[in-house]
Amino acid sequence: MVAADALAAEQARAGSLRSLRVSSREKGDLVMLGIGGFTPLDGFMTRADWEGVCDGYRTAAGLFWPIPITLSTNEDVAVGSEIALADPDDGGILATLRVTERYTIDKARECAAVFRTTDAAHPGVKMVMQQPGVNLAGPVRVLSDGGFKAKYGALFMTPAETRAEFERLGWSRVAAFQTRNPMHRSHEYLAKVAIEVCDGVLVHSLLGNLKPGDIPAEVRTRAIAVLIEKYFRQGTVVQAGYPLDMRYAGPREALLHALFRQNYGCSHLVVGRDHAGVGSYYGPFDAHRIFDEIPRDALETRPLKMDVTFWCYRCGGMASGRTCAHTDADRLQVSGTQLRKWLSEGAAVPAEFSRPEVLEVLRAYYATSAAA
Repeated sequence: MVAADALAAEQARAGSLRSLRVSSREKGDLVMLGIGGFTPLDGFMTRADWEGVCDGYRTAAGLFWPIPITLSTNEDVAVGSEIALADPDDGGILATLRVTERYTIDKARECAAVFRTTDAAHPGVKMVMQQPGVNLAGPVRVLSDGGFKAKYGALFMTPAETRAEFERLGWSRVAAFQTRNPMHRSHEYLAKVAIEVCDGVLVHSLLGNLKPGDIPAEVRTRAIAVLIEKYFRQGTVVQAGYPLDMRYAGPREALLHALFRQNYGCSHLVVGRDHAGVGSYYGPFDAHRIFDEIPRDALETRPLKMDVTFWCYRCGGMASGRTCAHTDADRLQVSGTQLRKWLSEGAAVPAEFSRPEVLEVLRAYYATSAAA
């Protein structure tokens, strides 16, 4: 991110450059580059980086990285030129890019490596296959947080800010709880297990784009805030948001989540069932196993591998596959699809699945959506 005292001059210079609108996914990546979430990357990857990350989790320089961070276009942009990168929504200048390379990629190869499928029905595959045909590589100078601070206020925290907050709280062992959904009883249980073995938990909500039908970030974070207020001990949870879009890359995305949580100051990442998955493209615990398949020194942040969690009527409380001796017939397990159906129809939701204060926030959202 360009320093405040140089920002006005750099913005004026950027205004004189040729402008290229980025995609929503590229915008999130840009903001992460700017705020330090993707440190030590300094820009968009070269073809050698792309190939190394797809095939071996390493950039050309040997840096461990699980998912390509790339910028694509259909426009004729010369190597050696400098261009401005514009917001996909309002056209505001987000950054400048010094183009060091133009290259084409095999999109199916990237999809097979990152998503383990080339099925066009997979939202991540669809995103890659619809990208323009040429990638641009080079370092960036980021000029804006993309409006995330204005929209989300104190919830949008940079890595420097979360690290400072953990230091203020006296935390040295911090578990990141990744979420793109409201937190229900199972999520609450996972976060509390993490608190038992760490000093505290960063509930880290994705603020970028999701697939259709998912709960918007502004609704989800309100529901999470009331859960933290009512059901967690004060001083054990920090809620924050980060600017990426979901890729739905399952195991590979779990590695990316762990990697950038290092920059946010987290020693651990909660990895539950089907982490960052979608549909049935990944096995329920593929994201657990992938941490055992990479070199031990690839990541500082370690996984807290959690089994599937649920309410067990025979146990009389929350439990997991590792602790409960009973059968599925005794367990309450609700899919996101079923929950959204109940909420959209105004049907009752079992108290064992979700706290009433969370349901109140979600019901208000669905009622407003229905009225619209």
